[in-house]
Amino acid sequence: MKNFVKLAVLAAILLASGWTGPLHAQQAAKSKAPAQTTPATPAMPAPAPADNANGAAPANTPSPPGWAARCGSASRDAPLECAIEQSAVLPKTGQLVILVNVRVPADTHTPSALIQLPLGLNLPGGAKLQVDEGKATDLQIQTCEARGCYAGTAIAPDLLAAMKSGKQLKISFQNLAKETMTVPLPLTDFAAAYDKIK
Repeated sequence: MKNFVKLAVLAAILLASGWTGPLHAQQAAKSKAPAQTTPATPAMPAPAPADNANGAAPANTPSPPGWAARCGSASRDAPLECAIEQSAVLPKTGQLVILVNVRVPADTHTPSALIQLPLGLNLPGGAKLQVDEGKATDLQIQTCEARGCYAGTAIAPDLLAAMKSGKQLKISFQNLAKETMTVPLPLTDFAAAYDKIK
């Protein structure tokens, strides 16, 4: 019953902001230009298509979501910085709900994550990062601006290993009514994308 109430509140908040369908994940364009987005693809796996005469999926089946790898530098002489990103947006409005950016700095080679969260959060409640049903990592919300609120953390080796082998990354936070909201992002191709930037 408690989970039903949480889902109902989340649905009411999303409907009030113009949402009428499932969250969608999108990936950044693979270029050295500033991050651009490609058309949205579902954050949750699409239902299996019905069998057709030749057994192939219908042409309009969306492509699976993915982590996009990109590299760039501040100048020609600056070291190359690489990152992978995954996001969830509202399909009707294109409004960003969550953006997870994982980068490996050239100087330390220690992976870190920067998570952009929506506005309207219970800031003292912070956020949580969890892979599948594993241990949750607490994140402190560090700052907010017009585009959203931000939390960052170094990625410990055990969390990195879980992300590489896991199926779903869950980001949880509280709204102003202190109700917990959870946004899942697929990890299907996280390991392959991370190998490109490490």
